[in-house]
Amino acid sequence: MTSEPIRVLIAEDEALIRLDLKEMLEEEGYTVVAEVGDGQQAVDRAAELRPDLVILDIQMPVLDGLSAAERIATSRIAPVIVLTAFSQRELVERARDAGAMAYLVKPFSKNDLVPAIEVARGRFAELTALDGEVKDLEERLETRKVVEKAKGRLMADQGMSEAEAFRWIQRTAMNQRTSMKALAESILTATATPDESPA
Repeated sequence: MTSEPIRVLIAEDEALIRLDLKEMLEEEGYTVVAEVGDGQQAVDRAAELRPDLVILDIQMPVLDGLSAAERIATSRIAPVIVLTAFSQRELVERARDAGAMAYLVKPFSKNDLVPAIEVARGRFAELTALDGEVKDLEERLETRKVVEKAKGRLMADQGMSEAEAFRWIQRTAMNQRTSMKALAESILTATATPDESPA
């Protein structure tokens, strides 16, 4: 884990689950910066505290977890993990569409929680890096598609993991003082490969 503890906001209307979650997180070295019991408080506190991660229950009063997730994700405040007692496909898809980066079904253990956090933070870091490059929505979509294809090429050709491929593209683009999109396009036309650049 990083030297700076990862700051987490928990939004869960059941006090017992909130307590369990807080204990699990703290045992793993995370810092819980706020605990709230409804979706509106989650949105307000997330905007105020700018945590590194938000964990939201779907079933909450005032504003449900999916609506709260959507507001937090749209503002790019922090990665969101959604908690629910239900694992129906329709809910999973709604959570994904709302911008949730990961999904946990209750009851869950620490072994489920930590990987979900890592996945959520990794995906969020990718999104934020791409957003930083492009402001225009169409351009953003186009860039994301090209970078996804280039990641796939690196994964297939170089045996990299998805995260390694993304980091390689990000680092190489910075070293070459070019955009991630331009580098991704050159990977797809096979003019740039990891052999040319120190990893």
